[in-house]
Amino acid sequence: MSSADTSGQAYDLAACVALMRGGSKTFFAASRLLPVRVRSASVALYAFCRVADDLVDNGDDPSHSLLVLKERLDCIYAGQPSPALEDQALALVVGQYQLPRLLLDALLEGFYWDAQGRAYPTIESVHDYGARVAGTVGAMMCLIMGVQSPVALARACELGVAMQLTNIARDVGEDARNGRLYLPHEWLRQEGIDPITWLQRPVFNAGVARVVERLLDEADRLYQRASAGIAELPKDCRAAILAARLIYAEIGHQLRRVGCNSVDQRTVVSGAMKLALIGQSQIQASWLKKDVHAPQPLPAIAYLVRGCEAFAQEDSLPTFEPSKTVSQRVAWMLALFERLENDRRQPMPQDTVAQQRWG
Repeated sequence: MSSADTSGQAYDLAACVALMRGGSKTFFAASRLLPVRVRSASVALYAFCRVADDLVDNGDDPSHSLLVLKERLDCIYAGQPSPALEDQALALVVGQYQLPRLLLDALLEGFYWDAQGRAYPTIESVHDYGARVAGTVGAMMCLIMGVQSPVALARACELGVAMQLTNIARDVGEDARNGRLYLPHEWLRQEGIDPITWLQRPVFNAGVARVVERLLDEADRLYQRASAGIAELPKDCRAAILAARLIYAEIGHQLRRVGCNSVDQRTVVSGAMKLALIGQSQIQASWLKKDVHAPQPLPAIAYLVRGCEAFAQEDSLPTFEPSKTVSQRVAWMLALFERLENDRRQPMPQDTVAQQRWG
């Protein structure tokens, strides 16, 4: 996708990391720092993933929706996307940046887990979920920024997982009222809380606070690892990703200040604080250093990194050339931008309450 097709647009839409559930408003602030060459491709990725999430989450039959989406990906990866704007746009990005199919399949799997009302017995299983709905996004953004090293991909995936853990910690009450529980059941039971009983009547107490704090501690551990990965990115991208990392970490700091009560309220970072952190990121981005002794990838994201490495050694994907003139391509991208901007301004529909499955 040519950056010339989208330059000069008024809509600085959130990059695809914003697809992490509950995170679009936060990342939108940081995404304005991304260069146009990255922002336009991110919009295309955002469009497809937004449609995919809604189709699986709000459809009557998640299994059928997943099948339909896989068929659409088949066409995209064959260089023959459907006429849908989001499919056409994603095909351009897939061909230009050689995005491995594994990443999009894993993302769809995460959406399907949501629709199923999947249970998460351990922190490792929560990592598995975060790897799919957010780690994949981090990897795709890394590739769109032009970075393919295994270390950078691992840290990008882990940053996505950290952000997802923050989302989970912040949205405990909201998720529970929608019939969903992402806190590790093992941790809840260690606090004398039965997950099934608690979900039927979610209330805040000291035990829940300790579980939320443990989750924030785990997110902070991954945020620390991610900083060295940001140093692997192009200089014109570092500030935006660092800003997102700082703003998400600040959600956790704010949550701790209110006693980790995310059952009765939803923690937000003020606009003034976001601006301050964005300013801080622009200064600190130049200070970041690469990790000489990079840690092993989080087990949950290791298969994503290996898959990207294997894909890089395979034949290139077919290039999709839209059967449109440049002016027509600008027109349909403008339509896509307008559609996404309108979606962003509209209140999000309530999640369909999924029946919980406890194994």
